[in-house]
Amino acid sequence: MKRAQEHPELAETLRRRRFLGVAAGATAATLVGTATANAAQTGTSARSDTTAQKGRGGPLVPRGHLGIQLYTLRDQVQSIGFAGVFKELARYGYDQVEFAGYTQGTGDITLKQLTRLMRDHGLRGIGSHVGYYSDDPKAYTFATNLTQVLDDAEALGLPHVGTASGPWRYGSTVDGWKRCAEEFNTYGAAAKARGMKFYQHNHAEEFSFATDRPDVRLYDVLLAETDPELVHLEMDIYWAYVGQYRFGKRVDGSPAPFEPLDYVLRAPHRYPLFHVKDGEHDETATDGYRMVDVGDGDIDYRRFLTAVGRTHGGRRHHWMVEHDEPADSLTTARRSARYLRSLRCGGRG
Repeated sequence: MKRAQEHPELAETLRRRRFLGVAAGATAATLVGTATANAAQTGTSARSDTTAQKGRGGPLVPRGHLGIQLYTLRDQVQSIGFAGVFKELARYGYDQVEFAGYTQGTGDITLKQLTRLMRDHGLRGIGSHVGYYSDDPKAYTFATNLTQVLDDAEALGLPHVGTASGPWRYGSTVDGWKRCAEEFNTYGAAAKARGMKFYQHNHAEEFSFATDRPDVRLYDVLLAETDPELVHLEMDIYWAYVGQYRFGKRVDGSPAPFEPLDYVLRAPHRYPLFHVKDGEHDETATDGYRMVDVGDGDIDYRRFLTAVGRTHGGRRHHWMVEHDEPADSLTTARRSARYLRSLRCGGRG
């Protein structure tokens, strides 16, 4: 297994960032110690009933830190409006919302109106997904309209503003991702100057390998080349485990296992936000999982939340429910919130 020292420029950057190396095949014990490895045993079934999940300790998701990505509810936003959706989310016990566009097909609505609706229903806007770049200079992206993007986020009082676009603008080479990292640093500096944090949300492909250096995982390049004080990450936990399934081997077939939780435990301050979605393991599916409501799948969220909660500042993270294609989005929102609220420190997994 090749190590970072075989790529001096990456190794040096990783040392600057205090990462442990770009070798994707390192085991949990090597990366974060035996104790961390024990806490990081994910992938076991989370299908115990609500009573079994409840323990005697406090909630694993702190009050004020449960949110939902509104993309999940895009059909309801269009049919009953933001006000109707926010009313339901407040009933289900949500504290926060993350935007995926500020109209979502509802027609004209102002940022002041959105702010008022959130306030009226006891919700807080925690973040927003915005495009990374576009060939259209008038497009609403970080690359083409950075000032407007930050103005809008600031008007809504968002502490975070980011993108769900991967760093693919210049291809899938190490140098291409370094160029994207430089641009992310620029956006992060501009957001920080406004009192906000810029973040990137992953899908599975970020965990693939560089086409010019097939032993280097691209996600490691992103982490190494972005300033940790300027660029933050929103781990989509489901897609990270899909990445584990799809990219646990290099192109040549050699093993390259990794544990998504280890990334968080190495640098928990870089992950202020998480997307919480669940999946049933399915070897017949290309991704290795089928997306289901949170609590119905095989991702062990009690273990994941417990491990993150034990890190320094671990109670400051924000947990955003999401389902890309829910059969009934309001039911998904309600059931997912109920499950996450049921998880207790010390409960049985």
